[in-house]
Amino acid sequence: MARLGTIARRVEQLLGAAVVATTPVAGGDVCASTRVRLSDGRTAFVKTRNRAPEDFFTTEARGLDWLRTPGGAAVPDVLAVAADCLVLSWVEPGRPSAEAAEAFGRSLAATHAAGAPSFGADGNGYIGTLPLNNTTAGDWVEFWATRRVLPYLRLAVDRGAISTDDRAAVEQVLSRLTDLAGPPEPPGRLHGDLWSGNVVWGVDGSAYLVDPAAHGGHRETDLALLALFGAPQLSRLLDAYDEAAPLQAGWQERAPLHQLHPLLVHAALFGGGYGARAGAAARGLLDGREGTAR
Repeated sequence: MARLGTIARRVEQLLGAAVVATTPVAGGDVCASTRVRLSDGRTAFVKTRNRAPEDFFTTEARGLDWLRTPGGAAVPDVLAVAADCLVLSWVEPGRPSAEAAEAFGRSLAATHAAGAPSFGADGNGYIGTLPLNNTTAGDWVEFWATRRVLPYLRLAVDRGAISTDDRAAVEQVLSRLTDLAGPPEPPGRLHGDLWSGNVVWGVDGSAYLVDPAAHGGHRETDLALLALFGAPQLSRLLDAYDEAAPLQAGWQERAPLHQLHPLLVHAALFGGGYGARAGAAARGLLDGREGTAR
């Protein structure tokens, strides 16, 4: 109760409106989440630091604002941001209907099409609590290898979270990345950590992007992330996306390439079987390429 009182006073300082109710919301261990109702009729979602780095919320707010594009996927409004908290407009949860998934697929295509100046971003970010190097690169192959896969492969190795054989398979993929990456595409405006838990399905029929690792990247990355942990209504979502912004041939087969980064991040953070899953994804890519060559 004391914590909720502290959060209420902080929100009142930032928004200039009295808090009339506070309710804890289930969330991860990086941040604590609270729903607050304000005297002016607004409802807000407040994130406060547990293990989050000091610039975590300002980075998140910057990513949300960048993702907010005309015709693009819905993004909660940033009501206030400080080192100790982030206050967003509340999204009343709804159900991921087929119609909502199709609308999200089309709007996500528009977000990606808004583009980015380069592969990377003008500031570094976070993936969970791990730092994310967004230094720009000349092309996606360089960016993916040096900014996304290799740093987390090394971290997984250092933490004993991936076997020697699985490491070798990932390294072999990187050595053949130019051949495996598919046709070049311009940098898209990516969420960057678009697993199903970072999509909030609103009662208004919109799907809202939250907790971004925003950067300029390959649009297939966001789609592969949605598939990795099973986004609801996935086939309807992807079909609508492909209709709005046709994907390059072979994008389904390339999904494991784009899943290597999140699998290695999970291996570094949580261990378990994620290192083995990264190795299996890499071997699947290599076997598929060899089968194509034959």
